[in-house]
Amino acid sequence: MKYKLTDETKLHNSVTLYRIQALKDFADVKAGDLGGWVESEKNLSQTGDSWVCDYAKVFGNAKVFNDAWISDNAHVYGNAQVFGYARVSGNAQVCGDAWVYDDAWVYGYARVSGNARVFGNARIYDKTYVYGDAEVYGTARVSGNAQVFGNARVYGKATP
Repeated sequence: MKYKLTDETKLHNSVTLYRIQALKDFADVKAGDLGGWVESEKNLSQTGDSWVCDYAKVFGNAKVFNDAWISDNAHVYGNAQVFGYARVSGNAQVCGDAWVYDDAWVYGYARVSGNARVFGNARIYDKTYVYGDAEVYGTARVSGNAQVFGNARVYGKATP
């Protein structure tokens, strides 16, 4: 096991979250380091280098695995999945049935929801909202107050 749930809890939208604590060294985490908040062990894999840190929260049926990191005040919830080497940080949210994976980053106040997929080396940031069945991938950068939705596909070196 790489982490445990501590006795420290917090209530978030009527959901009890537990602070995590590393049990061994991995990636930039040292044994004994306190992490962020999860509802249960189903939210964060015990294998790989994935981690939830700072004030970040993962709850519901959401899963973080492989080498993905959730940090700052980010929230991952619903049935969302964050995996690969993906990063979710800042005040970003990944929720619904959304997936963020590969080397994708979602940060700032960005939100990815619905059945949306963000992957490859894509970067979603500022107040961008990706939802519906939309996909952002490749080396795409989406920022500002952009909205990507429906069946939209943004890829390659696109920067809307």
